[in-house]
Amino acid sequence: MNTSLLSERLINFAKLECSGSSALYEHLSYKISEDEDLLEICSHTQEGQPVPNLFLGAVHYLLLKGKGHPLRTYYPSITDDPEAPEEAFIHFKDFCLAHRNEILPILQNRMVQTNEVRRCAYLYPIFSYIYNKVQKPLSLIEIGSSAGLQLLWDKYQYSYGTDEVYGDLESPVHITSEIRSAHKPTFRKESPPVASKIGLDLHISDLSDEDDYLWLKSLIWPEHQERLELFEKAAQRFNEEPAKLIEGDGVRLLPKIVETLPGDTPICIFHTHVANQIPETLKHELTATINTLGQTRDVFHLYNNMWDRELHLDYYLDGKEYTYTIGKTDGHGRWFEWNLEASVVK
Repeated sequence: MNTSLLSERLINFAKLECSGSSALYEHLSYKISEDEDLLEICSHTQEGQPVPNLFLGAVHYLLLKGKGHPLRTYYPSITDDPEAPEEAFIHFKDFCLAHRNEILPILQNRMVQTNEVRRCAYLYPIFSYIYNKVQKPLSLIEIGSSAGLQLLWDKYQYSYGTDEVYGDLESPVHITSEIRSAHKPTFRKESPPVASKIGLDLHISDLSDEDDYLWLKSLIWPEHQERLELFEKAAQRFNEEPAKLIEGDGVRLLPKIVETLPGDTPICIFHTHVANQIPETLKHELTATINTLGQTRDVFHLYNNMWDRELHLDYYLDGKEYTYTIGKTDGHGRWFEWNLEASVVK
């Protein structure tokens, strides 16, 4: 990958993702975009991976493993009184050059698999919407599930700026989010029933493996303490009640997986943000597969980052196709828009 393209990606990451969310990563991303030595390191990232997330995650991972360096003092995830991020870059570059031989294998072998638990804030009303349409337990298939924490959306509780709480009211995982649109979903008080859960991923992250667990923590941005706490609580919940996870190409596995599911349940195929790592030809193969399944089954496809950044719900009900754009979402689930038609709770 040429350095001008890498530089552009880092600038976009700083501007579109980090601004207002991570002062440290915003500053570092802009500075990396101007530095030929660090762009050369970034160029070793395996194809299809989001470079900024992977590179910054690799450095964070080594720091969390205990690497001693002045850079540690700039990370709120490591120190309670971090230094100003504007002074971090000189130490960041020094760390990367000193540990280049440890960073490169991470870039070449690891994947960005952020288990962003808070995205379940918009999964909950969408799956409620689906259940209200079909009135049958849902069969869930997540593509790009990693450790599977989003498959447990029905095991969390939710609130949306009011005192009302929805979902699993006994869950230790409480997710909050803001709805930034005139339209609001009609929430089910309790989680819709789920018939089955299957996660598909090229590389399953094992929460019981210390190194996998640390890598997933490394992908959480240093300032985001609440994200980290949600991740840790959700990981504990998953260990208590795990979902079935299968390693392999989720798009290619999909038809065979569907054959194993109860015939009288609607199929809910979903993925959040992972489509930016799926090759264009495979995206078209996925939509073609779902179209074929929709001729004989009720199938719902929930996704973003396929063709644009917005959240979409396409589905086949009794053989008829429907397509909806739900709206924009924050990458970490802090807010979302809701443009689906109003649903009625039964």
